[in-house]
Amino acid sequence: MTSRCDWCGDDPLYVQYHDTEWGVPCNDDQRFFEMLILEGAQAGLSWITVLRKRESYRAAFDGFDAERIARYDEAKIADLLANPGIIRNRLKVQASVTNARAYLAVKEEFGSFGAYLWRFVGGTPLVNHWNSLRELPAETRESQAMSKDLLKRGFKFVGPTICYAHMQSTGMVNDHLVSCFRYHEVGASV
Repeated sequence: MTSRCDWCGDDPLYVQYHDTEWGVPCNDDQRFFEMLILEGAQAGLSWITVLRKRESYRAAFDGFDAERIARYDEAKIADLLANPGIIRNRLKVQASVTNARAYLAVKEEFGSFGAYLWRFVGGTPLVNHWNSLRELPAETRESQAMSKDLLKRGFKFVGPTICYAHMQSTGMVNDHLVSCFRYHEVGASV
């Protein structure tokens, strides 16, 4: 029997996400941006809620094309708020537009969003050695620094806990339990 991190349970969508995406080091700006928007949408909700809506988000938000999202106007925001396939929270939807604009500015300054983000962990994934979910922190020094800098650059819904979840999902940190079969696989992909 395959040993996984307890948090993914047995929901097939959660298991697939855990087994193929979570913790895999990212070098793709599009995925970094998508996960930033989705992690912000998740604030106050469970991740499975957002994961179940991810395909609707991709359709509603033009495949997470930041240049298109940055141009969304009030009419487009109203359309999004009427879309039952996404989380219809005005502040979160507006934050997506704000974040697209800030994301484009960061890409302009650093050459890529990934180059900017990886600085917060010294350019290589942080590898933790957790034996139980109780050991996982909600935030770290690195996620606090990332949050502070993102907020300074105009991003919204990027508190330290959201930033840490983003770091976990994009492989900036390996938080698979040491007993999980993905712990070594993800580490080997660096």
